[in-house]
Amino acid sequence: MGIMPVHDLPWWRWRSNVRSALHMLSDPAFQQDCWATGRPGFGDVTDAVYRLVEDTWLDNWSAEKYVGTIFRDSQEAALVDTAVLRVLRIMHQVGADAPVVSYMEHHGWPEAVRAARDAHVRLATNDAEDPDEPPRSLDVLAIMQHSV
Repeated sequence: MGIMPVHDLPWWRWRSNVRSALHMLSDPAFQQDCWATGRPGFGDVTDAVYRLVEDTWLDNWSAEKYVGTIFRDSQEAALVDTAVLRVLRIMHQVGADAPVVSYMEHHGWPEAVRAARDAHVRLATNDAEDPDEPPRSLDVLAIMQHSV
């Protein structure tokens, strides 16, 4: 398996951030072990959402806009759009500064996790990576983004 980021897309650093966020949002065991315990190096739900939408503005428009630059195809874009909408809906209901347990206990969280998982698996598979590897720390993500 390759190592993220994949440099064949023009905006691969943005893809790396989106993938990192989706990976963390899609893994309930990670959320329990890292986010719920406050384990350093992995941020929290708000950090993940920020990586998901900060540069891409996926909170304002469709991922379809980025097919060919961040996303490889319309299926990736559609899966990302679904995940973003579900996660943002919960964030707006719970609040951006809420404790992680508030997200995890929200009635819509399992659906948001499933949507993030669907998007994560598609992106990781398309990048020839194992979607079941544990999420990388934010330090590793930063190092990988500065590797080119």
